[in-house]
Amino acid sequence: MNLPSEEHNRLQQHYSNKKDWLKWGPYLSERQWGTVREDYSENGDAWNYLPHDHARSRAYRWGEDGIAGISDRYCNICFGIALWNRKDPILKERLFGLTGPQGNHGEDVKELYYYLENTPTHSYMKHLYKYPQNEFPYTKLEEESRKRGKRDSEYELLDTGIFDTNEYFDVYTEYAKGEAEDLLIKITISNRASVAAPVVLLPTMWIRNFWSFTGMPKKPVIKSNGDTDAPYVSIDHTYVGNYFLHFEKPSKLLFTENETNSERIFNFGNDHPFKKDLFHDAVINNDYSLAEKNKEGTKFAPLYELDIPAGQTKTIKLRFAKSILESPFDDSFDTLFSKRVKESNAFLEAITAKSVKEQQKIQRQAFAGLLWSKQYYNYDVEQWLHGDDGHTPPSNRKNGRNSGWTTLRNHDILLMPDAWEYPWFAAWDSAFHCVTYAMLDPDFAKQQLLLFTKEWYMAPNGQIPAYEWNFSDVNPPVQAWAAIQVYQIEQRMTGKKDLKFLKRMFNKLALNFTWWVNREDSSNKNIFEGGFLGLDNIGVFDRSNGVPGGGILEQVDGTSWMALYCLNMLEMALEIALEDEAFEDMAIKYFGHFVFIAEALNKLQEGAPSAWDEKEGFFYDTLILPDGRSIPIKVRSISGLLSITAVLNIKKEKLDRLPRFRSSMEWFRKYRAKTLKYTVIEEYSLEKDVLLSLVPRKRLHTLIKTILDESEFLSDYGIRSLSKRHENPYYVQINETTYCINYEPAESTTNMFGGNSNWRGPIWMPMNYLFINTLKEYHNHFKDDLKFTYPSNGNDRLDLKEIANKISRRLISIFENDEHGDRPVNNPYQKKYRDENFKDLILFFEYFDGNNGRGVGAAHQTGWTALVANLIEEINC
Repeated sequence: MNLPSEEHNRLQQHYSNKKDWLKWGPYLSERQWGTVREDYSENGDAWNYLPHDHARSRAYRWGEDGIAGISDRYCNICFGIALWNRKDPILKERLFGLTGPQGNHGEDVKELYYYLENTPTHSYMKHLYKYPQNEFPYTKLEEESRKRGKRDSEYELLDTGIFDTNEYFDVYTEYAKGEAEDLLIKITISNRASVAAPVVLLPTMWIRNFWSFTGMPKKPVIKSNGDTDAPYVSIDHTYVGNYFLHFEKPSKLLFTENETNSERIFNFGNDHPFKKDLFHDAVINNDYSLAEKNKEGTKFAPLYELDIPAGQTKTIKLRFAKSILESPFDDSFDTLFSKRVKESNAFLEAITAKSVKEQQKIQRQAFAGLLWSKQYYNYDVEQWLHGDDGHTPPSNRKNGRNSGWTTLRNHDILLMPDAWEYPWFAAWDSAFHCVTYAMLDPDFAKQQLLLFTKEWYMAPNGQIPAYEWNFSDVNPPVQAWAAIQVYQIEQRMTGKKDLKFLKRMFNKLALNFTWWVNREDSSNKNIFEGGFLGLDNIGVFDRSNGVPGGGILEQVDGTSWMALYCLNMLEMALEIALEDEAFEDMAIKYFGHFVFIAEALNKLQEGAPSAWDEKEGFFYDTLILPDGRSIPIKVRSISGLLSITAVLNIKKEKLDRLPRFRSSMEWFRKYRAKTLKYTVIEEYSLEKDVLLSLVPRKRLHTLIKTILDESEFLSDYGIRSLSKRHENPYYVQINETTYCINYEPAESTTNMFGGNSNWRGPIWMPMNYLFINTLKEYHNHFKDDLKFTYPSNGNDRLDLKEIANKISRRLISIFENDEHGDRPVNNPYQKKYRDENFKDLILFFEYFDGNNGRGVGAAHQTGWTALVANLIEEINC
């Protein structure tokens, strides 16, 4: 392997077990409060059991949170920044946001922060937090949000006007690793106002509290060295070892314990006054007598009282190491920082070399967000259900949420969708994350995919856990698809064909595939259900919460996902079979199952009921009522379009090396064709590649034309999740109840799934990426023989690769500056983002307005929206 940068060398050192470069990283969550893990309530109301107002005073059981923070991989020792502008009612130790019930569109972080840079080994990291100099509008944000309804947009921090006069600080937090366990820390605060302004900075180190819950052989301690000229603290931790934090001379040294203030939270006395919220009390009340009294504890901060002139900057340096350093901040500190910055640039240049400069900036921030969202996640369901000694949960918990998942034990670093709004994994999100992460570090991407097949994740019956709020929900089975993508990306980058990885994934996913067949095909007809399948409110009713009339919903998307799953497993088996002929049998198995699913979905026999509506040229879900009646649910959504994604072009050269598979395929084609019109094989010949497609060519033409219709799915910014035709609402009556769906290009107007995510019109990056890959796969087979008018009301006839690239450019344009210097993602805040200190900052939202490209939903969902980096790389190949 050619290693083009020092960062690549560090990765090689790590994966060859020479140095543990990943022991420390940005693994500290941005929100631990309000999570299911920390909920010990009677009614399962996680938001209200541990709200933001309690977070500063209560010790967490399952993790920690902070701003721009880092920790070791098991979150034993944590570091983050805290700030006070001398006006706020609380010390800013964690990011503020509204809970699901408070926000008019569900939970929503109400802060401005940006991930600027990060490397796979976290050798260099840069984070920006914009901190107002005037009182933070906590109350205003909550009250205004409560006034707003579902048809109103969310009320954001920029809407309050607090940044209008530029009275704020830019707080940059940077980390550079001198060695694997030598972390240089630099906190730079710039005053963007026209007058001087004060700010109090507390770079805080604390130890996760195990001693109050599970007990420890020895309670950890952070202890001052007592030297005021060369200050440092020592950290003694049984699980992690001994460390030292050096820091520049502060105004004060504060110590306390990371323990619950029982008097404030539960109204009963504390055993001592040194509690988690002591720093807050000391700073806000300007009374440091108690916080300065002790010289040791489990939470520590040097306090810096800064007065920064207008337009000026001040920097504070710290250094965290395994030994005491004589001169931690000599010239070598800045030299090392500069070296790591240059190496980060070299690494990113190597990854993005094919892209134009402006697009490289988008890729760099997308990568940074993905890397900053690597989080430690701890959830032992059995322990959570039964409680700890002295901390017993309600008895009804044993039969409540996630009670069937006692084998699930999560204790890992995971690529989170969003470190604040979604600080827990979602199975299908994670698969998409890995496709982008493979561009940075294929080994970690492979490990992440394998993790979900481990026995402490996957249930004994083969089900993969969906997400924290309900592990038993069903996410689309995209792990096999992602495994192939990661395998191919690594092969393109390095020339390495990791068949061992494919085998490991294949063997475990075979269990999950069987679970799907046994559990989500209740009628045994190869037509699958699955519930909401991650698409939340895309249906007229909640597909995951019981079907109206007590019937069965035969889902086009469930069936399409399973057809794609078949082809993914088939492709994996074929690749492995080239080296291990035993896998040829499994290739035959998945090919056969794909044929059965294709026949069931298309139902081309005369008189057979079908999901395909010939008149309207679309696949629709079918509701089968207990009395046998069937009701088509005529919603034109990406659920119906998903059928085209189940496609695989098998090269002739590969088929020639697999004669038993070819023979079996020919048998299926010959004998199934006696009774069915459709054999899923396109234009079979011994001299050509073979295309396997879930839909016949005529239907494929119709569906692609529909995708390219700007009056339906094609937006200026990508493919919408619901046809714009539904601006005229669709109604269906089931058992005297009327259900409705209409095109909603941005925020949802329904409460389904909390109302914080919308699939009724917006543009979602992962689904667009899947469709783009699909068009390229068809092009691999048809080449110039298959062309379409693009867009459908236009004049240009293009092949499918050209069309895929055109759609990619529409998606990329969401983040690019237009002719006015505005990025569509920043609507309606374009004026502010023209400001010198905002113009290069990009947020990667959860989804995007189907009409204008505006960012909607979680503002930092760089997990799967980071796929824009792949699109940029692919159009420049």
